[in-house]
Amino acid sequence: MHTTLISAAELARNAHDSQWVVLDCRHDLMNPAAGRVAYASGHIPGARFAHIDTDLSGAKTGADGVFRGRHPLPERATLLATLRRWGISDGTQVVAYDAHGGMFAARLWWLLRWMGHDSVAVLDGGLPAWQAQGQPLETAEPAPASAGTLSERAALVQTVTVEDVLFNLSTQDRIVVDARAADRYRGENETIDPVGGHIPHARNRCFKDNLTADGTFKDAAQLRSEFAPLFATAAQAIMQCGSGVTACHNLLALEVAGMPGAVLYPGSWSEWCADPARPVATGN
Repeated sequence: MHTTLISAAELARNAHDSQWVVLDCRHDLMNPAAGRVAYASGHIPGARFAHIDTDLSGAKTGADGVFRGRHPLPERATLLATLRRWGISDGTQVVAYDAHGGMFAARLWWLLRWMGHDSVAVLDGGLPAWQAQGQPLETAEPAPASAGTLSERAALVQTVTVEDVLFNLSTQDRIVVDARAADRYRGENETIDPVGGHIPHARNRCFKDNLTADGTFKDAAQLRSEFAPLFATAAQAIMQCGSGVTACHNLLALEVAGMPGAVLYPGSWSEWCADPARPVATGN
């Protein structure tokens, strides 16, 4: 069972196993149609397409009319139906990939764990690693899967709400870690959200810092040494980003490092900055 990362070679050995489901999570935050176009032009044989906006996120505005962020968590029942539609059952090994170092695939990895399914891994190095080994791509979509029977089980991961993060400003019991690029964290070059800056007292750990030059994850020892200065224990940490997507990359890196226990703030900066009453910090 693979629960964090899987190599291209290992995926190639098992790609035709009926108990494996491969999901293509390519996406572009500035062009939501780009992932589907990329999938249609060539994907790992048998892979199905998972769209960040429609499959892996819920409604941006809750029943109370309050904005919940750009990529709020889907309703659990809706996500369960989606996962079953892809043919996922309790015994299924799921592999998620993208072409961005796991930037989007990690979201699916985290969501499966949120549903209590731990047999899920991200393709280390993504599609470039697959292609570097000379593995094939196909353009045809696979036939519809037989419905899976995935059970909804207790979550293997935890979340906090915007109220929890706001309360933490006064207690400082937890360390908030922001996965966005350093310039956006400082409040510079903000092109996605309406307000630049970061949650006061948050520390910055860009998700890209989890990767080596070839787009694969750094080894466990190096990740441990880089995360260690941020907090005493991972259980003390709240991971956030722009909209709850790349924060999952840091959560995956912590699992690779053998440092479990951090929680996700799903609404992240996009939810936080939507209310002008919430404080904003800029700079370092």
